[in-house]
Amino acid sequence: MKQYSAEFLGTFWLVLGGCGSAVLAAAFPGVGIGLHGVSLAFGLTVLTMAYAIGHISGCHLNPAVSIGLWAGGRFPASKLLPYIGAQVVGAIAAGGVLYIIASGAAGFDVSKGFASNGYGDHSPGGYSLLAALVTEVVMTMFFLIVILGATDKRVPAGFAPLPIGLALTLIHLISIPVTNTSVNPARSTGVALYVGDWAVGQLWLFWVAPTVGALLGALVYRFIASEEK
Repeated sequence: MKQYSAEFLGTFWLVLGGCGSAVLAAAFPGVGIGLHGVSLAFGLTVLTMAYAIGHISGCHLNPAVSIGLWAGGRFPASKLLPYIGAQVVGAIAAGGVLYIIASGAAGFDVSKGFASNGYGDHSPGGYSLLAALVTEVVMTMFFLIVILGATDKRVPAGFAPLPIGLALTLIHLISIPVTNTSVNPARSTGVALYVGDWAVGQLWLFWVAPTVGALLGALVYRFIASEEK
């Protein structure tokens, strides 16, 4: 239960910090942090939580990461569903807190997106379903390669949170214009449920694509990292 509680809290922090920066601070008049600030915020949530709870639960904060670590031989199947459940519940709870905060401002309209992920008319840059699918698969694949590489037993211990957090920042810098960046089904679910309508209708992509990407990342890393005999 301590591990599941840690995953709940960590994913709560990721959604509150990352999506909160997008909803509350990205376009704030005069001092908005924009795409660069939101990208950094997501990276910082993972970086800070990796040091805070990495020694407790491994700090997955993401169903796709848990699935990828399982496929990479780093995580037991028996814990997969409880981890995913804790992550999704943590994300939804954070979405609720963010909704309460954001709705305290005059003119707040959750239907405008609430940091939800989307494609087509709901892509920030108007990108197609295919573009969104490819983006989410490839970004998640490389995220898993970085995670598996940074946490490999052959790598000096203690530094993994830095490349992992920076990788997530880079992923957001690349893909916010395409999908608003998911690479994390829990993060997508945690805000989409409050928007409803199109956000829930398009949510399937942000479960399928990151999951496929995570599995591909695990397979690629197992191939390139296998020791010669």
